[in-house]
Amino acid sequence: MYPINLLIKPASGNCNFKCKYCFYEDITENREISSYGFMSLNTLEIIIKKALSFSISSCGFMFQGGEPTLVGLDFYKKFIECVKKYNTKNLEIFYCIQTNGYFLDEDWAKFLSENNFLVGISLDGIKETNDINRITKDNIGTYDIVLDKINLLKKYNVEFNVLTVITSQVAKNINKIYNFYKENNIIYQQYIPCLNPIGDTRLKEYSLTPKLYGNFLCNLFDLWYKDITNNHFVYNRYFENLVGILKGYRPEACGMAGMCNIQNVVEADGSVYPCDFYVLDDYKIGNLLQDDFIQIHKNRQNLKFIENSIKVEDACKECKWANLCRGGCRRDRDRLLDGNIGINYYCDSYKKFFEHSIDRLLKL
Repeated sequence: MYPINLLIKPASGNCNFKCKYCFYEDITENREISSYGFMSLNTLEIIIKKALSFSISSCGFMFQGGEPTLVGLDFYKKFIECVKKYNTKNLEIFYCIQTNGYFLDEDWAKFLSENNFLVGISLDGIKETNDINRITKDNIGTYDIVLDKINLLKKYNVEFNVLTVITSQVAKNINKIYNFYKENNIIYQQYIPCLNPIGDTRLKEYSLTPKLYGNFLCNLFDLWYKDITNNHFVYNRYFENLVGILKGYRPEACGMAGMCNIQNVVEADGSVYPCDFYVLDDYKIGNLLQDDFIQIHKNRQNLKFIENSIKVEDACKECKWANLCRGGCRRDRDRLLDGNIGINYYCDSYKKFFEHSIDRLLKL
């Protein structure tokens, strides 16, 4: 028994947007069943019951997609009812949802606020960098819609982070984006490197190259450090974790820990996978309609998913930045998702950034 965190995909890979770089659409196209439809309330109840029965101390439920709001608000109201019903051990419960924001309205905002959901809402910076990639199925940019939804979350005091995918366009415009976020009081920021389709090493218009990523990290750090040292708080998940590592703490971001964490990614049919980047047939480790978490954990061990992530290249062992970098996210070391884990694609990016920032990180 241990604390359980679930990343649930109640709408599978279904989405009302057609983002050009969507990694999960790419995932669904590389498995036998592309979509598992919408999660049934019966499946939801079984998942909650098993998670709360197995877990100790705390339990986290995060909803993601595709677009998780597609299943409707009543689904989440039923979810809250089930948690209250089965939380007989009075565990500490955490709720999160990652959304494109399109369907959020007054009722959604009230619900999220009243139930203390942390919301991750996707926005790729300013209009020109967002609308080139984050579009509806009718090829319409989504910037104006999402900005309205962010203001709605503020109105109801919903805690939220803005999730920004680092495309080539975002990397080149980070100064404008950072200042725009500050002007709009968007101070909780997470930046996520863009992924190419599985097995495709050709550069796309949105592709993030190591050179662009290295420049992006240096420029963003300069902006962030200036604010932090002038008592203007801005949260940046990556930089915060680096400071924590230097202080001797284990990073909470799994891609910075030097090995994969225990994760339970639950598809709409109850199937469980060890990582959001590996929701593929060969990586399925069980189904909560038939299996309990003990069996799922045994299957995870048999797959050796976590053990394989510990692999360290000789060049990494000898690198002076090994303790800060720790190899980076497995997905960036396993670009073809074929299990051949090597040097991180962004190795040169990190080397450049650490040289640029280390004195100031230590000062912090």
